Amino acid sequence: MGSTILIAFSIVLLIEGIGPMLFPKRWKSYIYQIASQPSEQLRTIGGVMVIIGAVSLFFLVGK
Repeated sequence: MGSTILIAFSIVLLIEGIGPMLFPKRWKSYIYQIASQPSEQLRTIGGVMVIIGAVSLFFLVGK
């Protein structure tokens, strides 16, 4: 179980690192756009992402 979490974390880092590595100028612009959004909108987006992740995990693990 512990190694599975480390593998998942490694995959997240790999995927998240691709954007800044390949497109640093676009990535900076993207981060600026996110930072300029209202907190409520960011909270809503984060909540939706958590729900999608939890539902996906539930169906992928299947238990």
